[in-house]
Amino acid sequence: MEKLKIDADYLKTTLLELLAIPSPAGLTDAVVHYTGTQLDAIGVPYELTRRGTIRAVLRRNIPERRKNMPACAIVAHLDTLGAMVREIKPSGRLALSPIGTWSSRWAEGGRVTLFTEHGRHRGSVLPLMAAGHVYNEAIDTQPVTWDQVEVRVDETIDNADDARALGIQVGDYVAFDPTPELLENGFIVSRYLDDKAGVAAVLAALKAVVDSGVTVPMDCHAVFTITEEVGSGARAVIESDVSEVIGIDIAPVAPGQGSREHGVTIPLMDSAGPHDYHLTRRMLKLCDDHGIPSYRDVFRFYHSDAGAAVSAGHDVRTALVCFGTDATHGYERTHLSVLVHLAELLALYVQSGPARSEDRQRRLDSVDEFSHQLDANQLERSDTPLPDAGELVQPPDEGRTGGTRGEE
Repeated sequence: MEKLKIDADYLKTTLLELLAIPSPAGLTDAVVHYTGTQLDAIGVPYELTRRGTIRAVLRRNIPERRKNMPACAIVAHLDTLGAMVREIKPSGRLALSPIGTWSSRWAEGGRVTLFTEHGRHRGSVLPLMAAGHVYNEAIDTQPVTWDQVEVRVDETIDNADDARALGIQVGDYVAFDPTPELLENGFIVSRYLDDKAGVAAVLAALKAVVDSGVTVPMDCHAVFTITEEVGSGARAVIESDVSEVIGIDIAPVAPGQGSREHGVTIPLMDSAGPHDYHLTRRMLKLCDDHGIPSYRDVFRFYHSDAGAAVSAGHDVRTALVCFGTDATHGYERTHLSVLVHLAELLALYVQSGPARSEDRQRRLDSVDEFSHQLDANQLERSDTPLPDAGELVQPPDEGRTGGTRGEE
């Protein structure tokens, strides 16, 4: 295995281009087209599902005699959070329902694009009490709910009929401006780094592998899903020859969490339960062996494409590999070094082969070849011997040759 050089400029450019394309879940065709052109440029063939999930395949380049080698999958998602118009109010302002799980606290003040059937309009998301000169301190006591915000469209709209005359309807998509900043010190701040930063890292890793010509021992499916933020994601797109799935996603940096903004995070468990023992430790070992800083973590309120694959019934090992990010699902911040390390790790993983050699078979006929998570000495018990209870409670005179207790 070889630690490959990652093109950081390509990664940054790709990330900015991805962020420039609005893609709330359900409105992802444009970002699918973009990702397909990137795969074409790299030289990795792909196919699309009906709705637009991309399955690219980096083919193994080892002798054909190893025909039983399973495939692996690396999964990242193209869709982001967003919102949809649920009501046109009498005032002509628009009530929203969120797309994905996120707080209206992060929506307030956001600049947005409203996509109608035939056009687009700009606007802002405001709290119901927005004018400081009118509501004074009452602004600060408003509840934080989606019922307390509305879209002010930047058109001449005085009532609901004015909005409808512009073609605005219930069900129109609302995409929030990502407002990205790439700072000279390496920090990256933007909405929707989840998961466009992950997608950029995957593409950078694929480019490094193809450009270097290193050995790829097993077919690697690079899967780009379009509905992760609404829960389905990778449920229906994992092929039957795949034995292990690596989910690429965001890692929350916050008090009580192990994730950091300067290293790859490998969570051992999330809301779907523990990830595969052997595959997670394979990823941690790759980091240790090749000098990639890594952190272990447990995510309490978190779902991913890897978990979606298992919940759909796929018999696959899963692991998550994440980039540490502050303020997830808000104005997110990560560091370029994390994304480079993530791409380095993925390039190493592509070269590493299956986590367990026995996974080359779909089924095992005996436990003789099955894995062991714990060594025999870890399973040994050291029992504390107990005295005979009968001896402890026998009558005082029974079995004694001397006087009874208390006699001289």
